[in-house]
Amino acid sequence: MSQTRQRRAFPFTAIVGQEEMKLALLLNVIDPRIGGVMIMGDRGTGKSTTIRALTDLLPEIDVVAGDPYNSSPSDPDLQSVEVRQRAESGETLPVEPRQVPMVDLPLGATEDRLCGTIDIEKALSEGVRAFEPGLLAKANRGLLYVDEVNLLDDHLVDVLLDSAASGWNTVEREGVSVRHPARFVLIGSGNPEEGELRPQLLDRFGMSVEVRTVRDPELRVQVVDQRTGYDSDPEGFNSHHLGAQEALQQRVVEAQQRLPQVLIDPDLRIRISAVCGELNVDGLRGDIVTNRAARALAAFEGRTEVNDDDVARVVACCLRHRLRKDPLEQIDSGDRVIKVFCKIFEMADTARDAFQLALAA
Repeated sequence: MSQTRQRRAFPFTAIVGQEEMKLALLLNVIDPRIGGVMIMGDRGTGKSTTIRALTDLLPEIDVVAGDPYNSSPSDPDLQSVEVRQRAESGETLPVEPRQVPMVDLPLGATEDRLCGTIDIEKALSEGVRAFEPGLLAKANRGLLYVDEVNLLDDHLVDVLLDSAASGWNTVEREGVSVRHPARFVLIGSGNPEEGELRPQLLDRFGMSVEVRTVRDPELRVQVVDQRTGYDSDPEGFNSHHLGAQEALQQRVVEAQQRLPQVLIDPDLRIRISAVCGELNVDGLRGDIVTNRAARALAAFEGRTEVNDDDVARVVACCLRHRLRKDPLEQIDSGDRVIKVFCKIFEMADTARDAFQLALAA
């Protein structure tokens, strides 16, 4: 990781606490098929800082030079129609490295800004109908971040859901029809005090994290010191953490390469599905995401076989937002998942208490 390509962002490895949030983000980078992360929590808990810091950990990707969709030079599923036609005609595609894109979706964005629209300037000056790519095109093969996602207009939510599910964006405007790849890790954050999310949107996120304000005085002081040091000398602060950043980046790259070799024992898969069944989780998305997240964690830990502890560390994030809410029930949804997990996996109460403490750390 070269210092020249780093954005001016707070280093990911310097973030204190919030281990569940950091792990969920890293797992989605290792396996984007997990489906993204929804991060809900109090104001001022570092949600946006952590998400924006994530991009500096990502290795550069090879893209077709000059292509506005970050098309892959080798994978047809990640190529625009124009690039695929050029490749099929036998043309040698020019390749350039590019940092993984991180696109912010502002709350005031229009559908045209998100999906793309007609290039008015070219239409007026040249008399041709041309397409101007939107934010979904820029986010292809990268991260799409929506802050305050619970305040996003419903019609934009529907567009995001369609693109996230299909991996493609189709635009029909004034006689112009364009279809381009839109494979991205969808990351959302918000404050539950400002409104709940639609269940359809919640279910589309692979993982959900609940972030709480740090209460321990020593940790709070440590957070303040880190932020003060960064604000005083951003370049020096980044340089101090450069070694840790490079080490974590290398660990992520190795995990991505190891992931195809990671296996889950059939009995473990059955117990994962038993947990989902006991919790009355609708559909099979919970089963799929839990399996994928556990495999990504095993790869991140340097192993090629998933164990019970891997499932224990990801199961609450994968299932808590898929539970049917009972307004009369006092127990937290994450605690419900942990309770059922411990029952199915035959963990003792002492182990359950330790597990809950670990998640809260």
